[in-house]
Amino acid sequence: MRTRAAVLCAAAVVAGSFTAPPASATTRAAVQTSPVTWKKCGTSDYPTLQCGTVTVPLDHRDPGGKQITLALSRVPHTASAPLGPLLVNPGGPGGSGLTLAGFVASALPKEVAARYDVVGFDPRGVGRSGPAIDCAPGYFKPVRPDSVPATPALEEANLKRVRSFAAACGRKYASVLPYLDTVSAAQDLDAVRQALGARRISYFGYSYGTYLGAVYAKLHPDRVRRLVLDSVVDPTGVWYDDNLSQDHAFDDRQRALMAWIAKYDPVYRLGTDPERVGAKWYAMRAALAKKPAGGKVGASELEDTFIPGGYYNGYWPYLAEAFSAYVNGKKTAALVEAYDDFGAVDASGDNGYSVYAAVQCRDSSWPRDWNQWRKDNWAAYAKAPFMVWNNAWYNATCAYWPTKTLRPADIANGKLPPALLFQATNDAATPYHGGVTAHRLLAGSSLVVEQGGGNHGISLSGNACLDKYLAAYLTDGTVPRGAGTADAVCPRSPDPKPLTTKTASTSSRGSTLHRLLGFRR
Repeated sequence: MRTRAAVLCAAAVVAGSFTAPPASATTRAAVQTSPVTWKKCGTSDYPTLQCGTVTVPLDHRDPGGKQITLALSRVPHTASAPLGPLLVNPGGPGGSGLTLAGFVASALPKEVAARYDVVGFDPRGVGRSGPAIDCAPGYFKPVRPDSVPATPALEEANLKRVRSFAAACGRKYASVLPYLDTVSAAQDLDAVRQALGARRISYFGYSYGTYLGAVYAKLHPDRVRRLVLDSVVDPTGVWYDDNLSQDHAFDDRQRALMAWIAKYDPVYRLGTDPERVGAKWYAMRAALAKKPAGGKVGASELEDTFIPGGYYNGYWPYLAEAFSAYVNGKKTAALVEAYDDFGAVDASGDNGYSVYAAVQCRDSSWPRDWNQWRKDNWAAYAKAPFMVWNNAWYNATCAYWPTKTLRPADIANGKLPPALLFQATNDAATPYHGGVTAHRLLAGSSLVVEQGGGNHGISLSGNACLDKYLAAYLTDGTVPRGAGTADAVCPRSPDPKPLTTKTASTSSRGSTLHRLLGFRR
């Protein structure tokens, strides 16, 4: 669910309930929603893309009040019997979905894509939607303090950063922050539906996008034709507990990377024992804490660089090469390049993180006592040190957030048509139990599992077994039915091989998708 928009990019509080806007508010908003005017905005990769905007209320309880704009993209249907809009979302919160529409339309079988208007969107606050927020430009500029608060001075330095970010958001966007939340974004989707002139929509979301889609389905179950949720957020842990769960899962994925590197010792020369390879990684981290590579890759930036490997194993060969070059030759160029590709945050990343913080901090209650954070994160660090404190500081601004919080949404739903869920058993960003929980709460849903898979975002990523179920469902609503926890099980996509040339190490489709999904979602 965490968002890190890098150069490569163009996702427990017990579940409570939320209150939907009154019917009168929804009706009045519908009257004010105008049809979308589409203009050509195709690219060389996606030449049939069209772009448009829709105006929505900042506060859906006051449809006649201040208005904001949402940026949309579309690949229009070409079949004679269309199935209406298919809205797609890459996660976040804070991810832009404009290019994702082109990808999904091109990655689906032609006969399936032809029946849908595949629609992408920038959620409120994001990218080309307005106003787009950026609380503190350059917030992730290197070199940041070491994420592990081993001394009081380091803890205070990190606390100063997160407090200043929360304060900056409060100063710049006091009138907007109370309306940056998942329920408001879900109501935006219904305004988009109205602007598209559709009685029902289909929805396809990755990562945080699964939670957004489930909340929309809870608000408007009668307006959902198809619902696809890939790499599913645990709705019962929104958001503090979900982030702690991530820490343990990412530590496992980092260990998997170390084992993969050990398997290819003739290439990387880092040893054949995964534990010893891991020890060298932590030794590299300690050295970079003292002397950052290239003056910009310190301990925290090293974590930023390797965390994406937990999302997508296609990055492993690049990370392994940078690791090897530093340890075996004291060369920093490859490490700096890897940071620039996977860890660095540009202006769009500043915007994405600002929306991420605004939505997650608003969506649910977070501990306001820093002692609770300290206790929970040191306990997690003792078992899973790789990402714990990096993740904690990424979210700690919520301890000081300047708006009131909502109760998490109860997504339990018995009024939907069958939904289709995809989940990898070793997913780190949205651990497996989230998919199982959502499957239980969405009555009639089907869960397709990638057994042994560790990537985050698994459909349309090159696994033909998974994509077969997706195509069947989008064609006519067919879902698999099984007797166990999973309704269908697919073998995992293979791990990559070491690079022989500077080309994509796995399927081009998988690499393209994961560039669009980004990191930390």
